[in-house]
Amino acid sequence: MASNSDSIRAARLDRRTFLASALGAGSLLLPGVLGSAYASKDKPVIGVVVKIGGIPWFNAMEAGIKKKSAELGVEAFMVGPTSADPALQVRAIEDLIAKGVDVIGVVPNDAEVLEPVLERARKAGIKVITHESPKQKQADWDFELASVKGFGDAYGKQLVEALGGKGEYAVFVGSLTVPLHNAWADAAIAYIKQNAPEMKLVGDRYGVAEDVDASRSTALDLIRAHPGLKGFLAFGSQGPIGAARAVAEKGKKGQIKVLGPFSPGQGRKLVKDGTLTGGFMWNPMLAGEVFVTLGTMVAKGQEIKDGTTIEGLGVVHPDGHNLIVDQLVSLNKDTIDELAKMGL
Repeated sequence: MASNSDSIRAARLDRRTFLASALGAGSLLLPGVLGSAYASKDKPVIGVVVKIGGIPWFNAMEAGIKKKSAELGVEAFMVGPTSADPALQVRAIEDLIAKGVDVIGVVPNDAEVLEPVLERARKAGIKVITHESPKQKQADWDFELASVKGFGDAYGKQLVEALGGKGEYAVFVGSLTVPLHNAWADAAIAYIKQNAPEMKLVGDRYGVAEDVDASRSTALDLIRAHPGLKGFLAFGSQGPIGAARAVAEKGKKGQIKVLGPFSPGQGRKLVKDGTLTGGFMWNPMLAGEVFVTLGTMVAKGQEIKDGTTIEGLGVVHPDGHNLIVDQLVSLNKDTIDELAKMGL
């Protein structure tokens, strides 16, 4: 019976044979994936599928992927679907499996929907790394630059302070199926309930925070329906922007606080004029770099264990297959210009 390593090598050879055939047939392949991709076993190919392409947060992540791939001399690239649709992520991952990459990275829109296709990737000998999806099934590793409790508590505390511990507030998430956004919301809401019982959550939560227009229209509806609304807490890079625009349209600047993670370059003007209160984030460019650094390590078979140092994460202490650190960056009038200058 062949060993597991023999089976993986055989799978890789099969995938490389497929690539050669596909190239000869003129198959539609992503630019930069082929060519020197398999010139050396020391030059792994890493494809990262994000939630949606063309928005500042993931543009910054792509910059990090390109930067680190050049530094390490590996082939790494990002795939950004045209909308935050889990089905489009499945299709993108299927394409990467067919192309025979060594590592697939994913920022999931729906953790459960991706499980079958990630399982297929792993059976093909491809390593899977996720981000913003702790405890993701069918992943070799998931890394986070903020712990759930640390991130949620920080936002809960900031909203309590901004509202003086009283008033109605609404919560946005990227979608109701994004595990991490909802975990942050759970932590923030729990903090608020414990520390500011006079604050009242409007509804439950709204899955609009990866779409600036949907966030804006939902915020406008909520402002009309709830005259006592005093705050928006939006987890998802477009949620704070859309909610802040709605607040400005209704002439409620300063009266309704808006908090959440967002791209500094996109939100700088709103922060400067006081419409967008601020919040906390991690550096998406750094997350892109970690995808490549960690992907290169696992592709080369390097062991990740307690005490391992991974550039961008520092010394890690794995919790199962989760690698979680707290590297929060404050978003406010004093920090926003410098963060925007970094291309974030």
